[in-house]
Amino acid sequence: MNPVELSWRKSTHSQGGGSDCVEVAASGTHLFARDSKDATGSVLSFGPDAWRAFTETLKRGDLDL
Repeated sequence: MNPVELSWRKSTHSQGGGSDCVEVAASGTHLFARDSKDATGSVLSFGPDAWRAFTETLKRGDLDL
């Protein structure tokens, strides 16, 4: 997986210039996330079950972010 070749998306809820965001991309059965301020930095990879669990946890507000 080459992160440069993925089609990255940011939330429409991004603040101001949109630089304080998480970007996501999909490829095959995996989803990827990265910091929008560091497009060449680390990329997290999630399988479908892990992504679902992660997003459901966020929606419930279970994380103290």
